[in-house]
Amino acid sequence: MFKKILIANRGEIACRVIKSAQKMGIKTVAIYSDADRNALHVKMADEAIHIGPSPANQSYIVIDKVMEAVRKSGAEAVHPGYGFLSENMKFAEALEKEGVVFVGPPSPAIEAMGDKITSKKLAMEAGVSTVPGYMGLIADAEEAVTISNQIGYPVMIKASAGGGGKGMRIAWSESEVKEGFESSKNEAANSFGDDRIFIEKFVTQPRHIEIQVLADKHGNTVYLHERECSIQRRNQKVIEEAPSPFLDEATRKAMGEQACALARAVGYTSAGTVEFIVDGERNFYFLEMNTRLQVEHPVTELITGVDLVEQMIRVANGEELPFKQEDLKINGWAMESRLYAEDPYRNFLPSIGRLTRYRPPVEGATPRGGIVRNDTGVFEGGEISMYYDPMIAKLCTWGKDRASAIEEMSLALDTFEVEGIGHNLPFCSAVMDHPRFVSGEITTAFIAEEFPEGFTGVALPDAMLRRVAAAAAAMNRVGEIRRTRISGRMDNHERHVGDDWVVTLQGVDFPVAINADKGGATIAFADGQAMRVESDWVPGQQLARVLVDGTPLVLKVGRISGGFRLRLRGADLKVHVRTPRQAELARLMPEKQPADTSKLLLCPMPGLIVKLNVAEGEEVFEGQALCTVEAMKMENILRAEKKGIIKKINATVGGSMAVDDVIMEFE
Repeated sequence: MFKKILIANRGEIACRVIKSAQKMGIKTVAIYSDADRNALHVKMADEAIHIGPSPANQSYIVIDKVMEAVRKSGAEAVHPGYGFLSENMKFAEALEKEGVVFVGPPSPAIEAMGDKITSKKLAMEAGVSTVPGYMGLIADAEEAVTISNQIGYPVMIKASAGGGGKGMRIAWSESEVKEGFESSKNEAANSFGDDRIFIEKFVTQPRHIEIQVLADKHGNTVYLHERECSIQRRNQKVIEEAPSPFLDEATRKAMGEQACALARAVGYTSAGTVEFIVDGERNFYFLEMNTRLQVEHPVTELITGVDLVEQMIRVANGEELPFKQEDLKINGWAMESRLYAEDPYRNFLPSIGRLTRYRPPVEGATPRGGIVRNDTGVFEGGEISMYYDPMIAKLCTWGKDRASAIEEMSLALDTFEVEGIGHNLPFCSAVMDHPRFVSGEITTAFIAEEFPEGFTGVALPDAMLRRVAAAAAAMNRVGEIRRTRISGRMDNHERHVGDDWVVTLQGVDFPVAINADKGGATIAFADGQAMRVESDWVPGQQLARVLVDGTPLVLKVGRISGGFRLRLRGADLKVHVRTPRQAELARLMPEKQPADTSKLLLCPMPGLIVKLNVAEGEEVFEGQALCTVEAMKMENILRAEKKGIIKKINATVGGSMAVDDVIMEFE
């Protein structure tokens, strides 16, 4: 077995690989850029080598710099993780020439299947059903329009060397093709050093289901069942699960066998993923093969018990797979929520800054018989950089069935504490509770259809509001008792705490009466319903674990005047607990109106202005592109919300902008 492995990556996947390597007794070497000098993967590895400036195209994806680190470290093998150089044939060849083992497929397989254009041609030649599209190289935007018109709209513009939603656009018209083609080329060049683009038909109402394959160098190829990856936003996966709630055993077997046949056809070894689009009749079509470890691999590990990273290392070392196809059973159900550094209340735009609080849920077995796992690459006090992908953790749960896995995920999301940056935990919670998701009736259009106006938070149903109101009333009583004790006015402090209160949240008043004892409190509502609340929460704790009628409720807690800020299940609530007289007076108070920003274009995220499409004095129309802001390797086009005239432009191309900086003003 190898004595030392270098991980040619960063963030959570580098940490993930380090964990398996250390479990196997293998020393690890991390590489890092200027921005990652204090990163978690650097701290976890046995050694760490600096490879250059912060931008990835000056450090992590510069083959010469990575090879220099390999030579300096004396590593016998390199694991590339995903993204960056993981599907770069030249990198695999450079390692081969150096006599260093690439923990991945052989370079011919990378060339054949890592390139989306070539892989589609090979799949077609092998008789695999593929989505209609143009597989040749596209010279410019005009040719892209011609091809798109022939295929028929909508079309998908994709980076040939891409992945993770980078360099990918859906176009519904000629103008969108022109615009999307240029942005896709720019993103592809910046992210992968390869700006080749291809176009295919965008199949509406599809499911995105992928098959995990694993092959050794002794002719053994198996599939580890499927993952459902249909919950996507901007072509980037957000929620994944294994198995799929849609496939039957016959379709699963057919897809798995086809994926294995394709892998054998190109001499594939190591872990890889064959992605399919599946329609409502369970017809499936080959999309692409990712010749690397997938971001969502933990859900497969949770339902099969197989450590994919360990098997990749063992295959690279020449070992045979320790199991056959018939040994690989599906055990239970697993969910994965990707934690992104992005603000769901600002249309999911990237967010950067310091993690002032980062407390993931405890990993391992749960009281309900489930499992929690969190793959992460950050720590409390660390910085989220603008230079890299915004994903900072992958929260995974396992349960005996799908309903159990969802409930475990809901509680784990509520337990996850993140402060200092915008993040998508509330959105993930909203998905978990959405009736359509719970039913399993999902497609890749789920987010666009169910959140057409973006995410503005969650309105909790009445039953949940009552549970929260009961919890808030009991928590307020604990706070009142503590304040009375501190005042020292009387020995019998409970005489100062009244029993009647009004809990106001989400625009609803709940008059309640509290009957407390040593074990907790019974909260009686005005309509006669009563709830038993038990908790060990004390004022100052930012996480409250409460039992309401025996059912667990987890609340993120913040103080506001006269109550709490409580966050759970995707909702962010201002909860006021007042005496009846205070509640009566509060109803007479006017609401504060927000500032008028209708004549300003505010920068929605920290980033760089890479393009200004308009000039001062120019008339613009609704939907017209005004400028492009680049952040975390993604280009974001800002458009006019209505007709108007540009009064003043405060930004310059190449200039850096902070959140809510005024880019331009309108008359």
